[in-house]
Amino acid sequence: MTNVPNRTEAFLLLQEYNSNEALIKHALAVEAVMLHFADLLSVPDRDKWGVIGLVHDLDYEKYPDQHCHKVREILTDRQWPPEYIRAIQSHGWGLCSDIEPLEKMEKVLYTIDELTGFIAAVSLVRPSKSILDVAVKSVKKKWKEKGFAAGVKREVIEEGAKSLGLELDRVIEETIKAMQKVAEEIGLTGQVN
Repeated sequence: MTNVPNRTEAFLLLQEYNSNEALIKHALAVEAVMLHFADLLSVPDRDKWGVIGLVHDLDYEKYPDQHCHKVREILTDRQWPPEYIRAIQSHGWGLCSDIEPLEKMEKVLYTIDELTGFIAAVSLVRPSKSILDVAVKSVKKKWKEKGFAAGVKREVIEEGAKSLGLELDRVIEETIKAMQKVAEEIGLTGQVN
């Protein structure tokens, strides 16, 4: 029998495996962006998208060398639906997983995971230290600076946007909007004048 997890269960599980505040804020950012894209795409299982976004890095803090692999064991033991597990594993495609994102939900997660981190970095170097005044052009300007947020795989984001049939600028714009909705929870309200 499978257990279809709700948001509360997912958040408690995230906290069980993660104590790093930055990882929890990243999880909340990805959850918000997944919910935003679910609304944009009018999907019927919006909550599922949010839960998957929330726990996508569940195994990262405790098992960084087994990221996207250990999560299968953890969630199988808790009887999570196989499609949830597959979606989570697919976000590391070509990086730490050989599971290709095929479903729309998987493609969105694959595309926006790295992008949320990049946008957060852009926010933190602004004088305001806030996401509330970040624009697409600010992100695109930093995008060209290879030394800025060098760990972010820009090609993953570009490839993901292409797989979704969306312009990169549109994906950036919608990701910013979603992160702005949870600015306080992810620590990016800053000081906007």
